[in-house]
Amino acid sequence: MINKTTLPSGVRILSELIPTVRSVAVGVWVDSGSRNDPEHMAGISHLVEHAVFKGTKKRRMHQIANRMESVGGYINAFTSKEHTCYFARSLDRHLTRGVDSTCDLVTSPIFPVHEIEKEKSVVLEEMKMYEDTPEEYIVDEFESIIYPYQSIGRPIIGYPDTVSKIQQDDLFEYVSKQYIPNQIVVTASGNIQHKVLVKSVEKAFKELRPSNVNSAHDAKSCSYRPQEVSLTRPIQQAHLILGRLGISIHSKRRAVLELMNLILGGGSSSRLNQKIRERYGFCYNIYSFVNMHSDCGDFGVYLGLASSKIQHSIRLIFREFERLAQQPVTQRVLARAKEQARGGIILGLESMSNRMMRLGKQELYFGRVISIEDTLEELELVTAEDLQDFASQFLQPDLFSRVILTPSPK
Repeated sequence: MINKTTLPSGVRILSELIPTVRSVAVGVWVDSGSRNDPEHMAGISHLVEHAVFKGTKKRRMHQIANRMESVGGYINAFTSKEHTCYFARSLDRHLTRGVDSTCDLVTSPIFPVHEIEKEKSVVLEEMKMYEDTPEEYIVDEFESIIYPYQSIGRPIIGYPDTVSKIQQDDLFEYVSKQYIPNQIVVTASGNIQHKVLVKSVEKAFKELRPSNVNSAHDAKSCSYRPQEVSLTRPIQQAHLILGRLGISIHSKRRAVLELMNLILGGGSSSRLNQKIRERYGFCYNIYSFVNMHSDCGDFGVYLGLASSKIQHSIRLIFREFERLAQQPVTQRVLARAKEQARGGIILGLESMSNRMMRLGKQELYFGRVISIEDTLEELELVTAEDLQDFASQFLQPDLFSRVILTPSPK
């Protein structure tokens, strides 16, 4: 039920027909994110994503959101480390409106100077919000350790001094270099006719011309070395991340890591939650996480706890790592992890937005859409021996960095 068309300009269009719903989700993806930002303009990709909503050649600022909301839909956007996506959701009969609205943001922003200055202030306030959120703050510090001297290790939002210096000309130049046809993918899921989608995209992108330019991101070789960083903030609770460099989304051991992550810290029944929260009562929130990018990735465990419990908790986490490395999981544990992963995937398919996101990410990362059946089979093929072998290599304590955020002394 998935169709793909590539326009002469290089723009790729993918659609997934779900005839049993009355809605559509449309996304315009740009293969460019924060790791494409020049060092002296860190945060520009995120600022562009904000600033395009300040007006286009066809619409004034208030008309952009109103055009979708007036028919019961919405329009929004996000920036990640490697991609930017402009998306809309609406009833199926408003498909062309959603396509036109999102494509317009990509092709014809006007970046009015007075609005850009206001939006920079908004972004600076957003930075303060993250700095006031310890869980966000410690993640940024962790990533700077995992990816030292690399753009992917910088916060997506950038820094106050770099964002403040960005001018209108910088935004136009960034868009001219990054928002090019061969880096644009349009995806849609729902009750949708592929021919109608293609016709709408062709109309919206009629001014685009083919480009052979490829915007290379920072591909410096990783110089990660495990380290311990201790920070203080005026907060009430301590926060800890134990983490290390991981694997890329193209790794053959991707499914193994995903299952290991679920067993360790994926939910209330996970080993870390049962041991550190339920048995010892050391924390309220604990989980493990996996991030996989085109050529790298990271893995870690986060928890919020009392400062006095930090060292004991670290020992308990490493003990669970050792347990996975030395003892193969039972078939019951493995089957439960696979069913948990399977449920997450299939339940996610009930959302048209999730389906649209899946199409975009897979096209950008793999150049094709991997079927649900193939994804589930990849998980099903993982054995207890695979998990133990991977854990014995991957979960070695001396490969893990520690980022510890504690309350400032009173």
